[in-house]
Amino acid sequence: LPFPQPASVFGYGHLGDGNLHLNVTSPSADGEAVLAALEPFVYEWTASKRGSVSAEHGIGQMKRAFLHLSKPPEAIALMRQIKKVFDPKGILNPGKLLPDE
Repeated sequence: LPFPQPASVFGYGHLGDGNLHLNVTSPSADGEAVLAALEPFVYEWTASKRGSVSAEHGIGQMKRAFLHLSKPPEAIALMRQIKKVFDPKGILNPGKLLPDE
């Protein structure tokens, strides 16, 4: 990955249930540039190992666009249908649960 300076990567989390969190630091790199370079690599690698970009607490706002890497289109469509049943007006966490259609 093209970082302007060497980066340090710290893994932490609850590996017993397969959840690993990464903290990446680079002394002079722009944080947004690091995310733009790192996230696609990490999420695609995770998907190639049949992992998931989400954990027990959901997908989160920053990972919505990457849900397709770990869930098939049919699963995402089912998630949308379930959300419509329980939130027909779309007032519960609008825009924070599923990727845009």
